[in-house]
Amino acid sequence: MTRTDSRNGFAPRGRPRRAGRPLAVAGALLLLAGGGYAAFALGGDGLRGEDADVTAAHESLTAFLSAWAGHDARKAAGHTDAPDDAASLLTSVLTNLKPSRTTVVAGEGLKEGEGEVRFPFTVTMTVPGAGDVTWRSGARVREASGAWKVAFVPPVVHPALAPGQTLALKNHGGRAKVLDAEGAPLRAESLVGTVDPVGGRGTSGLEARYDDVLSGGGKASRSLVVADRESGRAVKDLTAAAPAGGRPVRTTIDPRVQKAAADALAGAEVNAAVVAVDPRNGHILAAANRPGGFNRALEGRYPPGSVFKVVTAAALLEGGAKPGDPAACPKFAHVDGQRFENQKQFALPAGSTFSDVFARSCNTYFVDARDRLSDTGLRDAARAFGVGGAWDVGTTTYDGDVPVTTGDNDKAAATIGQARVQVSPLVMASVAATVKSGTFHQPVLVPDAVKKRYRAPAALRTEVVAGLREMMRTTVTSGSAHALKGLPGRPHAKTGTAEFGGENPPRTHAWMIGYQGDSPLAWAVLLEGGGSGGADAGPVAARFLTALAR
Repeated sequence: MTRTDSRNGFAPRGRPRRAGRPLAVAGALLLLAGGGYAAFALGGDGLRGEDADVTAAHESLTAFLSAWAGHDARKAAGHTDAPDDAASLLTSVLTNLKPSRTTVVAGEGLKEGEGEVRFPFTVTMTVPGAGDVTWRSGARVREASGAWKVAFVPPVVHPALAPGQTLALKNHGGRAKVLDAEGAPLRAESLVGTVDPVGGRGTSGLEARYDDVLSGGGKASRSLVVADRESGRAVKDLTAAAPAGGRPVRTTIDPRVQKAAADALAGAEVNAAVVAVDPRNGHILAAANRPGGFNRALEGRYPPGSVFKVVTAAALLEGGAKPGDPAACPKFAHVDGQRFENQKQFALPAGSTFSDVFARSCNTYFVDARDRLSDTGLRDAARAFGVGGAWDVGTTTYDGDVPVTTGDNDKAAATIGQARVQVSPLVMASVAATVKSGTFHQPVLVPDAVKKRYRAPAALRTEVVAGLREMMRTTVTSGSAHALKGLPGRPHAKTGTAEFGGENPPRTHAWMIGYQGDSPLAWAVLLEGGGSGGADAGPVAARFLTALAR
């Protein structure tokens, strides 16, 4: 087989072979704009005998088909006897179909009288939305004034074409949309994802996960037709059966809540996320990310810092603690040579209670309380909130990890959401939702796709839930979540400042989680490397809740 490359064109054929011996000329794959490829090949016997006319005709056809396969209409037309007409029709076809790849395979040439040779060939185009479309055609190559040219008429491009017609695409429903809870197209780029503009397939987010549904089960959404060039009206279908369009994918996203979440992040100078869920059923009402691209709201993995004290407090309440119990909060706590301290090394006065140390986010109290927890205590408490389970949400999520502690220092750090504890913003919004409802409801984004919701293997006792609610409200009214004080809806919250990285002093993520006391809404705010939960995440949460209260 004689090959070419994009630098030299088709190689000279040399001496023609006798009839009956396989002979093929193939073009090298030519890289086109947009990542597509074009190829040309001459198959079968190639030539009938050693006729010089057939050889010359073959060279002209080769040049024509190679340029066509390379999507160069003007160059291809130059090898015809009607260059203007050929360039016009070929340009129209290539513009309408926008093929990413064109392959033309020609059969053997057959001489039909003096100065004329006929060649059959097969065209295959990879067309966005229609897949691979293939048809058989042919061309006569004639000699005139010593030059061999392709005799151009519309059927050379496609046998169904008549003068004044072209090839075009007919839409059949097309790709369906990802919808919000109200049935409108969802406006949340990290959730929705992207679609390849050439191939028409989903490449990220829900567009990728539900590509078969949205595109019609992987079937083409457009078909090849003959169309009138003047009116654009389809006059003949060239596809045997009309393909079906895709079906929409409906999510639980509330457009009003989503907008409030996105607007609350508008001024953020760091990577950030806001997630909101309905505590009654786990429906995800909002998942906003700034910037877009990575869906950190549902998939991110972070140390939770002090927002995890909701889980630690639940473990202590389960062990018999009460919100009003006396609680010491010194500046420092020491564990096997490791010093733990409160933010800015604050201490609380004598007479402080469990509720006070929770509301002010006192690290040293929780570190010193580790002896009241078994090595599995935090993991077991987290299970009642669904943390670490395998959630069937309808999209990719990170569902958290609270390992069994392996030593005193590991347990001490875990009580304040450090060490090996990892969560996503969705997990922490769900923790707040569990306090609000009293029962874990696995978050859901695409209800129709959920086969089996995860059920928590443990439940929170009524007294534990009541204690958590009381302390989260105190955190707003007289604690570190003071940014929400005075807002309508009786917000309950917990702040968190989570250390990460190896710098000294360490960098910190800013967290705030909470729920509304008089409406079905729980939420989480995360600012990556954003500083303090109360001072930095608090204002974002306040903007979010204020927008919803209008």
